[in-house]
Amino acid sequence: MNAPDRIEELLTATKDAFQSGSLIRLKLGGYHGTEPDLKSVEVKKIAVKGGEKYSFTYKYKTRDTIKNYVEPEALALLREGLKHEFRSAQLATTEFDMLFERNGQKQRLKRTEVEGREAPSTDHNRAKNRPLTETDKPWLKALGIAGKNGAVRHDAQDKFRQINKMVEIFAPLIAAIKPERPLIVDMGAGKGYLDFALYDYLTTIAKRPVRIVGVEMRAQLVSDGNATAKASGFDGLSFQAGTIMDFDASGADAVIALHACDTATDDAIFKGINAGAALIAVAPCCHKQIRRQMETGQPDARLEPLLRHGIFVERQAEMVTDTLRALLLELNGYKTRVFEFVSDAHTPKNNLIVGEKDGRMGRDRDAVLKQITELKTMFGIEQHYLEGLLGL
Repeated sequence: MNAPDRIEELLTATKDAFQSGSLIRLKLGGYHGTEPDLKSVEVKKIAVKGGEKYSFTYKYKTRDTIKNYVEPEALALLREGLKHEFRSAQLATTEFDMLFERNGQKQRLKRTEVEGREAPSTDHNRAKNRPLTETDKPWLKALGIAGKNGAVRHDAQDKFRQINKMVEIFAPLIAAIKPERPLIVDMGAGKGYLDFALYDYLTTIAKRPVRIVGVEMRAQLVSDGNATAKASGFDGLSFQAGTIMDFDASGADAVIALHACDTATDDAIFKGINAGAALIAVAPCCHKQIRRQMETGQPDARLEPLLRHGIFVERQAEMVTDTLRALLLELNGYKTRVFEFVSDAHTPKNNLIVGEKDGRMGRDRDAVLKQITELKTMFGIEQHYLEGLLGL
């Protein structure tokens, strides 16, 4: 069978599976086109008001974009993509799998029979496991997520998914806090996307009373946030103007900071530790303080290949900075985890450091201090900014 027929065979199998209801998904990988940060595309069948369509999920480095197409348009896009932009594809149906691979002009297609699978639901209007399903809310309209008709705006679909993902992550962390009505402080709240979403979900859906305070330097955002909270009937949500270090976080049960730039993240961690918060969760942004020391200090000579290029220095600075933050949290009695979460569409920073107070104060202190010292020595670092705040 000649090379073009391999693509057509895959497309015919996809079309047949779509029409018979046996399609599970088609995933295109090995992207080498011109679209920045695009990694893969996943295709499934959905049922919408206009009929059944092919739903394409374009998976980028920091976001997903969904577009729906009728069959002729979908097959044309797939044909073009398989010929020129994607090196591989995996078709999964209830009856068989197909693996397509392209290497230059050479193409290969392998079929494997399967059994016992069920086709997924095609209902596009199902809950999709989103914590927030009611979109006709004053705060969603005020923040530009929903339009006047109460539906999520087309250009805000990504942001709405990100908000839901953040609620998925933070709601269980908040639920683990013992006080009946915990105080959550969001340092550098901005427009308050997370604050409104968390407050709405926790109080109206999870039925967990909370108090949330968003700290923000820009007075207009504070004024807007308070007006929207009042219009939404969110009595326990408020915003205060000021810097992180000037804010009195006494009594805070949780301190959160998403994308506070450089050492502002450390300010938030320090405030959380000082308050004895049960939860400290930060998504760092920028790592200039440590990078400058790495560039001017005397790191271990064996690291020279890793630090020879600026882009590698930047990545190592991120890893070292956040590793030291996690260790300093451990030193102060917090069990720490670092993982990826869905970040704002305008920033590639998507690591979340979570510290949960577990009463380990003093345990393994010498071992943690040794790790901190050795890491600093290895990378030529004199002092992490957070060390200075903690008096170390």
